Amino acid sequence: MTWLAWLRQSPAKPNSRHMLEHIERLKSWQALDLPAGIERQVHQNRLLKIAREGGQMTPADLAKFEVQRRYATLVALAIEGMATVTDEIIDLHDRIIGKLFNAAKNKHQQQFQASGKAINDKVRMYGRIGQALIEAKQSGSDPFAAIEAVMPWDTFAASVTEAQTLARPADFDFLHHIGESYATLRRYAPQFLGVLKLRAAPAAKGVLDAIDMLRGMNSDSARKVPADAPTAFIKPRWAKLVLTDDGIDRRYYELCALSELKNALRSGDVWVQGSRQFKDFDEYLVPVEKFATLKLASELPLAVATDCDQYLHDRLELLEAQLATVNRMAAANDLPDAIITTASGLKITPLDAAVPDAAQAMIDQTAMLLPHLKITELLMEVDEWTGFTRHFTHLKTSDTAKDKTLLLTTILADAINLGLTKMAESCPGTTYAKLSWLQAWHIRDKTYSTALAELVNAQFRQPFAGNWGDGTTSSSDGQNFRTGSKAESTGHINPKYGSSPGRTFYTHISDQYAPFSAKVVNVGIRDSTYVLDGLLYHESDLRIEEHYTDTAGFTDHVFGLMHLLGFRFAPRIRDLGETKLFIPKGDAAYDALKPMISSDRLNIKQIRAHWDEILRLATSIKQGTVTASLMLRKLGSYPRQNGLAVALRELGRIERTLFILDWLQSVELRRRVHAGLNKGEARNALARAVFFYRLGEIRDRSFEQQRYRASGLNLVTAAIVLWNTVYLERATSALRGNGTALDDTLLQYLSPLGWEHINLTGDYLWRSSAKVGAGKFRPLRPLPPA
Repeated sequence: MTWLAWLRQSPAKPNSRHMLEHIERLKSWQALDLPAGIERQVHQNRLLKIAREGGQMTPADLAKFEVQRRYATLVALAIEGMATVTDEIIDLHDRIIGKLFNAAKNKHQQQFQASGKAINDKVRMYGRIGQALIEAKQSGSDPFAAIEAVMPWDTFAASVTEAQTLARPADFDFLHHIGESYATLRRYAPQFLGVLKLRAAPAAKGVLDAIDMLRGMNSDSARKVPADAPTAFIKPRWAKLVLTDDGIDRRYYELCALSELKNALRSGDVWVQGSRQFKDFDEYLVPVEKFATLKLASELPLAVATDCDQYLHDRLELLEAQLATVNRMAAANDLPDAIITTASGLKITPLDAAVPDAAQAMIDQTAMLLPHLKITELLMEVDEWTGFTRHFTHLKTSDTAKDKTLLLTTILADAINLGLTKMAESCPGTTYAKLSWLQAWHIRDKTYSTALAELVNAQFRQPFAGNWGDGTTSSSDGQNFRTGSKAESTGHINPKYGSSPGRTFYTHISDQYAPFSAKVVNVGIRDSTYVLDGLLYHESDLRIEEHYTDTAGFTDHVFGLMHLLGFRFAPRIRDLGETKLFIPKGDAAYDALKPMISSDRLNIKQIRAHWDEILRLATSIKQGTVTASLMLRKLGSYPRQNGLAVALRELGRIERTLFILDWLQSVELRRRVHAGLNKGEARNALARAVFFYRLGEIRDRSFEQQRYRASGLNLVTAAIVLWNTVYLERATSALRGNGTALDDTLLQYLSPLGWEHINLTGDYLWRSSAKVGAGKFRPLRPLPPA
């Protein structure tokens, strides 16, 4: 392995050994001592392109460059490499802390379970003693004699000692077990704190002061924490462990500081020089001067009135009108398929999801007509229609791939999760070296995204797709895939998906079934973080106006940003009756809604105080200065008192309340959301069927390769959706031509997500004889006898 390859190697498992190895990589990058601010001399996109180009080259290739170009390429590699390693070190620390907390929590639960019988015996015994004492008081007899009537006094005294041993802390907290893992953090903490260049906002000054003090103690090999050490950052949960009668406990002080540093890095209250993901919050946003100019010229790219007074007047007036309407309907029991009572709260009648018998007959008839074909044949035919492969251009020359078959083979290897080595074995005439070279130079996020847009646009232009929607609504959902083999250490555990680590492919799908965005995310991060990314940064011609998610897809921050950016947000919220309505003043006028009204009132003052900050944030997200997901992660991690986070939450509460009031009044809205989410779930079934090799597990350790898996899968499912759309139209035309009467209103029940007629397994051959000529189509299967 070359020195450059070692520097660019991703970390393996989140443990102290791999952390120390990665810290050594960062030290090597820092030793280059590049001039501060050198990255600003080149446009960011150009810098990334040069770095990616250099990353695909061997040292021998780089040596052939003329001197200026060679050094420019190496500097770009160093800048990007340093930022990547810095972010990976911070992520490793985050995951190590998370593992320690999980281990402490599990140990706490296991110990409690193991003591279950003993605890139960003690409870039963003290129940008998308590009953004896009650009877003794009632009869006026000796209480001590009453106890000894149950058990000898010595046994009772011993049982008290045993009970004290069995007892857990009064707050039943597991935090004290963290101290047992101190050695794990201590192995890397001095080097970790020494290599990062940290800065902090005023809210996190206490944390940074503690880190600086720990650095000094590490430098001086001091063991005892000074009595005047910073303690303002210590939360009550930690205080009882850190601040003892004997002074400050070194173990818990350092554990607390490192845990709070993790939280402050997440929220952006602490930032790191040279990082890409953990910069100063303000650096992500449109510059203040540019924002002021845009606002003054009324050119902010937002969908709302930018005058705060006008905005609040309009929204609060609407809110009060809707509250009055729904309150009146609830009092008269006029809410459609819904009722609100003081005793049981909100009850909504479930929707009837049955498919009409006539529609099911049509589904069966059209399915019997669709031609059987191999996945390779389908991809060739779709490329013949759309030319989507032309978007996979060479990174350096921008030329299209000379060998289209080799390109399709590489894409298919990603989509079916087979990998390049096994695909080379399954595809006669292909070698791993050829596939690897093509992937290195032609496959990247941008080429996948552009090709996907080509397929989505092609399906959007199909008249038959109009039976499923007009392309203005969409839904998104996360699909969990287990991580195995080398990738297991890169996965995260979410109890929702069991105890195995995994990754989530978060996909957006239009009302016409086209999957127009896919992103690989950690299963531990809430889906809502990524909802806006897919809506804002796809490259298709879809103009989404209304978007659906399940409960995991919403937060108040998302509600607020969705409205500012011009999207109507409609999540299907589980336990809606427990999701409170927020009103600007007293609830006396809304008696029928009292079970659903929050005791907290909308904090309108907070919105006014931070109005320009909200608009600047939304403008930055809309213009692509920063991604919505990065900002939502930071806002979600902010302390509760952060002004911007609270203000955006309050704005989101207005929008969430308006949405719930609409939901209560409109069965049609509920049906739209339900239908949209069902399409996403059906698409997930198709994706699971396509991504079937390696037991459907992600086994690539590199996050880049994992992204390619998700992108390849999404591209091939989009190709299947387009192909099915075209042939479903031909199948219905054939049925009508054969005299079968079809009801146009039932065409919406057909779906382009079927795969029973597609052979996904076997050898992957690209026979030119299997191609269909331009303007021609495969023959449908024979019509059944009338």
